[in-house]
Amino acid sequence: MTTTAQLVSSSESLAERAYLVLRDRLIMMDIAPGEPINEGQLVDELGIGRTPLREALKRLEVDHLVQSYPRRGTFATRVDITELAAITEVRKALEPLAAQKAANLRGGIVRAEIQTTVDAVGSLGSHTARRELMENDLEVHRLIYRAAGNHHLEETLIRLDNLATRIWCMALDRLPTVEEHISEHASLLQVILDGDAHAAKELALEHIVHFEESVRAVL
Repeated sequence: MTTTAQLVSSSESLAERAYLVLRDRLIMMDIAPGEPINEGQLVDELGIGRTPLREALKRLEVDHLVQSYPRRGTFATRVDITELAAITEVRKALEPLAAQKAANLRGGIVRAEIQTTVDAVGSLGSHTARRELMENDLEVHRLIYRAAGNHHLEETLIRLDNLATRIWCMALDRLPTVEEHISEHASLLQVILDGDAHAAKELALEHIVHFEESVRAVL
């Protein structure tokens, strides 16, 4: 017999899956800025009901990735490039803190994931498709946030990194290269593995500053 608790849990897991799928589609511009969210199509595609889908959309609205309008529907938010300075201001304060805390990590599954990711970053290069490079960028940042061990810090930084990545997507075709930005991850992850909290803090700050400068140079 299925209990009420099991039904609620199932609904929450479906909403979480819908949220994660839609979040990354919105970040990577698979759903273009300003494009309407077709709920009927997504219900069929994801194999879920409208309730978990709408729960996911509520979370995405909090993340500033979608906007709902009465009687009009829900739309992907437009990318506001003028927000880059405000986003960077907060990231410059919090990204070094996350890297510093991650460097104090000792053992555990997350540390093993960092080592695996260091190896994966080392295999990237000019031959790697830009989309794969950007997906790797998201993966690296989310891993560091998780390794910091503070879920409030993690949630805040994920939201900011998602918005920054959308801006990056807007400028991507005009950037001469993104490989250097991605390669910085290898050094950052390595000092985290080495437990060098000071170096991790410094490299994280340099990484964020370099990102803003690269994007601004082509805007």
